[in-house]
Amino acid sequence: MKKLLFLLVFLMVVSCAEKVVEEPDNLIPKEKMVDILHDLAILNATKTTVGAKLDESDIDVMEFLYKKYQIDSTQFSESDLYYASLPLEYQTIYTEVETRLDKWQKAMEEATEKKNDSIRKANEKRSDSIRSAKTPTDSIIPEP
Repeated sequence: MKKLLFLLVFLMVVSCAEKVVEEPDNLIPKEKMVDILHDLAILNATKTTVGAKLDESDIDVMEFLYKKYQIDSTQFSESDLYYASLPLEYQTIYTEVETRLDKWQKAMEEATEKKNDSIRKANEKRSDSIRSAKTPTDSIIPEP
């Protein structure tokens, strides 16, 4: 049993060491791939929340990304497949994407909190001014 386990571990180590997919000629650099996947995650989230607006505007998420990063679908597919064939590289790419998304989410939450605070303060100020307007300071009817 130990020999079988050793053989399986050995085969996995050896098979992971060889390249499954050859590096494409037009490989998207790792940093750019992180940028693309980050934007893709945000756009897909946007699509699930306001997809009708994107459809009305005739915006295709992938076409938008291809134009923005000056790549084509083949280049993106080949690069994604290549990085996926290297599990450690792919993991570092997605870890960086996740880190960026977390930072972006925190920034959005802080911006929303600031906006809510300013709205709350404006509402309090308005309520105070309404309250002071309703409180009579001078009586219209003179006292006898």
